[in-house]
Amino acid sequence: MSYTTLEQLADKVRNSGRGARTVSVINATESHVLEAVRDAREDGLITPVLFGDKDVIAEQLELLGLSPADFAIEHAASPEEAAVLAGQSLASGRADFLMKGNIPTGNMLKALFSKEAEFRTGNLISHLSVIELPDHPKLFGLTDAAINISPDVEQKKGIIRNAVATMKAMGFVSPKVAVLASTEVPNPKMQATMDAVEIKKAGAAGELGDCVVEGPISYDLAMSPESAKIKRFDSPIQGDADLLACPDINAANVLIKALRYAGHSRSAGIVIGGRGPIVLTSRAAATQDKYWPLVLAASATLGDN
Repeated sequence: MSYTTLEQLADKVRNSGRGARTVSVINATESHVLEAVRDAREDGLITPVLFGDKDVIAEQLELLGLSPADFAIEHAASPEEAAVLAGQSLASGRADFLMKGNIPTGNMLKALFSKEAEFRTGNLISHLSVIELPDHPKLFGLTDAAINISPDVEQKKGIIRNAVATMKAMGFVSPKVAVLASTEVPNPKMQATMDAVEIKKAGAAGELGDCVVEGPISYDLAMSPESAKIKRFDSPIQGDADLLACPDINAANVLIKALRYAGHSRSAGIVIGGRGPIVLTSRAAATQDKYWPLVLAASATLGDN
């Protein structure tokens, strides 16, 4: 299945028959986080469990005109303890995914990666964005713009494996994966192209999950059927990529920001590879920017369709 808007992912969650997804919010003491949680809760997408200082959370809820009695609040003495307790709620099956609240990302991940939190599964942790681009016929994924800085070829396989599994859980069928480089011609002087050759072989061998892998491939050939036709690029993707696998964090970060500010796209990102997704947004992000990752994470917990 293909989606054209982020709203369609929200509709999928509402209409799944699985009910609202439970999210454990780590140190839920910040108003924009609670506003996004409120909106997603009112839309029938999530049931939140709020971890952190109980008094501060209650105060913030009241400032938003909400009754603390209407929310599940679990006290934690510190942001790090909130992360551990939230991780445990995920491991025990009480929660479907996590959301970062008022805690630095590094501190949160360190706490979640502790044995006590039971968050790690042995898989590589990576980041996946889903992008809605005006005049483009469907949503597509982009990875990894936030976690892995300069992945080697084995790490790239892990990043793609994570993304494919997550997108299939959202409802994408056999995602078409474009392993990006500046050219579609393998060049020993360009490591990204040589990595792409090996990754394509791994995809053909079924090592990356149920997906179609092409690489190396340039952005225009991955995203524009017209360009693929003009250049006579013979590929199962032919400008119809579902997932853009970038060579490193620099390329991914530049590309996603170019799509946002020059292409006027909307996007949402989550951290994947652990026991469940993490909604990871900037503390300075607006409420709406925190809402869409909640939709993304909720849809990613519905299971392979």
